[in-house]
Amino acid sequence: MQRYSDIDRDSGVREFEIHDTSIIIIFSGSRKTYTYSYQSAGQHHIEQMKRLALAGEGLNAYINKNVKHKFSR
Repeated sequence: MQRYSDIDRDSGVREFEIHDTSIIIIFSGSRKTYTYSYQSAGQHHIEQMKRLALAGEGLNAYINKNVKHKFSR
């Protein structure tokens, strides 16, 4: 897992792990992992989440707006 840099220090995302067709997220205050995949959330959303995760900004807002409950496990 990689620590989410959270440039503005206002995110609910703590850590992430990028895979070819998915991204795994751990939210702040939790130890539970959420896997978002091409199959569960769509390729476009996963690729955007990967970009935001690496940039360290906007990932939590994007998840809440676009894929909140579309995790596969």
